[in-house]
Amino acid sequence: MGEPFVMRALLAGLGLAVIAAPLGCFVMWRRMAYYGETVAQSGLIGIAVGLGLSLNLTLSVLVVTLAVSGLLVLLSRQKLVPVDSVLGILAHAALAVGVIVASLVRGPQVDLMAFLFGDIFAVTPVDLQWVLFGGLAALVAIMSIWRPLLALSLHEDMAAAEGVSVDRVKLTFMIVLALVVAIAIKIVGVLLTIAFLIIPAAAARPLSETPEQMAFFAAIFGMLSVAMGLFVSISIDTPGGPSIVLVLSILFLSSILPSVLRQVSR
Repeated sequence: MGEPFVMRALLAGLGLAVIAAPLGCFVMWRRMAYYGETVAQSGLIGIAVGLGLSLNLTLSVLVVTLAVSGLLVLLSRQKLVPVDSVLGILAHAALAVGVIVASLVRGPQVDLMAFLFGDIFAVTPVDLQWVLFGGLAALVAIMSIWRPLLALSLHEDMAAAEGVSVDRVKLTFMIVLALVVAIAIKIVGVLLTIAFLIIPAAAARPLSETPEQMAFFAAIFGMLSVAMGLFVSISIDTPGGPSIVLVLSILFLSSILPSVLRQVSR
């Protein structure tokens, strides 16, 4: 466990857990899981473009996820097709385009499995800088809009009537989500990023009485899952990202099962 690559993986995972916790709570409260999945899957396009143009992968993913987020905001304003259907179409289209573009990249064969499911043990010092500085920026931004975003999550029309700048708050949230997705993809992969956002928040919900408590417990669950998932991965030689998400799923079941059993016994 003392190897440098293991320590980098642990630090990156713990940092991501803290960053994703409050954001994941809002993804749950605003019922944006499918939105987050669409943005995450569009990250594969950014990876392919970054590899093709020899760009920093995190930066290229960030640019693409921001562009897709803007497209989603525009399409959500139309009334012809339900928003969930639009998200489903774009999620699969983005994944298909990403795989095709990656297959066309010249040079060494692209390891799609590593990008789809993550390779946390391949985290570099540069990736750690993204987690540190990008994560700090994301936390500052989300804290600056915590109250108005919470008001929007409870009742958007009432929040607007009370003077909340709805468009500004939504835009800030969209940018922060795109940034965190870009950081998380390198650690847990395209397909597991949204799980890392949602599952800690879902596990924290039965134990929380306030929004702040839920974000705190989500961070605790996320950090526990990183430490335990990496231990499992090293012990039995399993992929790091999926191992972390599996531990998260077990923690979620452990958290929600008592309330489920109480309801069944009534």
